[in-house]
Amino acid sequence: MSEQVVLPALGESVTEGTVTRWLKKVGDTVAVDEPLVEVSTDKVDTEIPSPVAGVIEQILVQEDETVQVGAVLVMIGSGSGASAPAPAAAAPVAEPVAATPVAAPAPVVAPPVSAPAPVAAPVAAPVAPAPVATPVVAAPAAPAAQSSGASVDAGYVTPLVRKLASEIGIDLSKITGTGVGGRIRKDDVLSATTAPSAPAASFAAPVASSAPAAPFVPGAASPLRGTTEPMSRLRKVLAERAVASMVSTAQLTTVVEVDVTKIANLRSRIQSQFVAKTGGKLNFMPFFALAAAEALRVHPKLNATIDGENIVYHGTENISFAVDTERGLLTPVIRDASTLNIAQIAQQIADLAARTRANQLKPDELGGATFTLTNTGSRGALFDTPVVFLPQVAILGTGIVSKRPVVVTDANGQDSISIRSMVYLALSYDHRLVDGADASRFLVDVKSRLEDANFDSVLGI
Repeated sequence: MSEQVVLPALGESVTEGTVTRWLKKVGDTVAVDEPLVEVSTDKVDTEIPSPVAGVIEQILVQEDETVQVGAVLVMIGSGSGASAPAPAAAAPVAEPVAATPVAAPAPVVAPPVSAPAPVAAPVAAPVAPAPVATPVVAAPAAPAAQSSGASVDAGYVTPLVRKLASEIGIDLSKITGTGVGGRIRKDDVLSATTAPSAPAASFAAPVASSAPAAPFVPGAASPLRGTTEPMSRLRKVLAERAVASMVSTAQLTTVVEVDVTKIANLRSRIQSQFVAKTGGKLNFMPFFALAAAEALRVHPKLNATIDGENIVYHGTENISFAVDTERGLLTPVIRDASTLNIAQIAQQIADLAARTRANQLKPDELGGATFTLTNTGSRGALFDTPVVFLPQVAILGTGIVSKRPVVVTDANGQDSISIRSMVYLALSYDHRLVDGADASRFLVDVKSRLEDANFDSVLGI
């Protein structure tokens, strides 16, 4: 008796998914709830567990094939015919993932960043990846009975990374990964071409410090130069939504400059206490998020949606923040952000960013946002003009916090030049609903909140 395994609904608005990698092959045995296949949707990449135990008899959907929710992915037998060679012989349909990486075209992704860096391009929070050491295990050339217990390489290696390693001639088993859980990243492979004994660190320092900058040394040329490869599903979705948003809305950007010296001093004063209490470092992002969320309560136009000829003002401030991953841009959501304290927001940013990079988010954690933060400054940029993604009407971009000389006026009206920590905040908004005056009032309130830095009562430590 064979059981059909179908593509389940992976979110409220998800109607289809793309098979990105089979974790089992025909003839393998599988246990209940054991990961069976990796599927990519327009919201999340996730593993589909097996609902039944048995033997893989037939794989019906190939890697990189897109099917509707409810489509049959694989047939699993009861296991009584496990010794029969027929099913295995009839299946050139899927190869073990650890085999030669030519089976799956590599997705087009944004250049990866080092895992310890702040959440990347756009939004960031420094996330210290958990040192969970998961060895990379090559698929053994043993009988199916042995391979059934171990799926594939323990640390997930993307098709792009496997392809680069194959082209360059790098043995992935000899590389120490710097990603979450020891995951091997593109930077690790590129670094191994010039310094095999050292982990990749060429992109670890995103911004300049007060120390003298080291001379610029060009990195190794990317193996992608002069090549062509298909877009990943996530990149296609991002492209379609960006174009639809720019065509359907009237977008413009307003920028203010904010003095965050008091917050910088506050961070220095409480950093050790914060780490001891929460286990993570305190950066600027939680302050930006809380200040924005509080301002949204007062300026509901920025936290609204246009529904035909109606305006829907949301009752909660659900703030998404952009995380740059090897697969592309993803935006997990902090719900009811205005009701949280600094420690709670910092912990949610760290947790969501880490699980986003590790491909462990649930679909619901990527939906329901009413406003977005994007941290362009994590890569050293002063500011940008971020794109508003429908159905939201606004997005706030935060630039790099840098020290520079500023004219300061004291209580007596006397001007002086002082070294201050400054940042640019860029608000893009949909002019169909939000006027320039609305945007300016919102930004001025955020600016005042950050410059006053009266956060002691909401630190949460």
